Amino acid sequence: MIPIEMYKVLYVYRFPYWKWPVVKQCFPGHEVHFIEKVDVVRPCTTLILWGMCAVPEGIDEQVHVLRMEDGFLRSVGLGADLIRPVSWIADAVGIYYDATRVSGLEELLASCEFDGVLTARATALRSRIVASSLTKYNVGTDQWQRPANAKRVILVPGQVESDASLTYGAPGVRTNIGLLKAVRAANPDAYLLYKPHPDVLARLRAEGQLERDAIEWCDQVLTNAAMGDLLLQVDEVHLLTSLTGFEALLRGKQVTCYGQPFYSGWGLTTDMAPLERRSRKLTLDELVAGVLIKYPLYLSRDGKKLIAPEQSLDELSSWHAKSGGTTPLWRKFIRVFLRRIIGVR
Repeated sequence: MIPIEMYKVLYVYRFPYWKWPVVKQCFPGHEVHFIEKVDVVRPCTTLILWGMCAVPEGIDEQVHVLRMEDGFLRSVGLGADLIRPVSWIADAVGIYYDATRVSGLEELLASCEFDGVLTARATALRSRIVASSLTKYNVGTDQWQRPANAKRVILVPGQVESDASLTYGAPGVRTNIGLLKAVRAANPDAYLLYKPHPDVLARLRAEGQLERDAIEWCDQVLTNAAMGDLLLQVDEVHLLTSLTGFEALLRGKQVTCYGQPFYSGWGLTTDMAPLERRSRKLTLDELVAGVLIKYPLYLSRDGKKLIAPEQSLDELSSWHAKSGGTTPLWRKFIRVFLRRIIGVR
């Protein structure tokens, strides 16, 4: 969703080189400048920032600020591995994981008129995602088997504890162990699964506080399970702000949020930290229409153009089928250098 009011001259502030071609693909027909200092930014232009990057001092009030982030169906492989994305988002209001203020996505979900054509399209898109076992990163190869005696299985997905979505979207509990303890206390008889974040498992992001002790608060820790298949076998997902909750909703699962992710507050989740300004009740396919059809930008894998979400699913499904969810050996070697750059050993 490219904002209509966006100026045609774009200044992209302090993006790493590998993201430059993706930015250009997102904005065909625009004049794009990649900058390290903002003294060159003229009035009546657009300044593009990544995520929660602070607006630099000295920016003219007539400069339009746009924030970009990874989309919700991103790639086969991790963003931390610098794998090219198939979707990004561009938000002219805020950013979807910052619950402390309104974002473009929240405005869309609160006000959009979801007609029958759009919701039917969302139904078809959701069905395809589930049938193809697609998730944000599409990694993991193990097939988890539900224990025969497990009457109620709850999945608790871990997060990178330094992630901005926890800083700006988790007003209470903000650690993986804190979440696990809370879920266990509230559900003493449930079979609890804990799945660490794939960036942590790849050692591209730091492990959370006491996260290595997770097994003391759950029944099983999963490391290489394919999330798309795993979600079909659990009964509920309890989380802080993880996108896994949205992926669980796509599959008809009960979701309990201890934080305030973008998909909470619309009547589809159990919210332990309600956000009062979200008062509209949405159907699942209205949520899907806003989150997956209206909000993101989808990018062809050849790097040449923007495409429709349905086309992106075609490309992502083909990519996923060819990879089998495995990480190539050469990429594991590259991770050694990435760990040194980001300071994770």
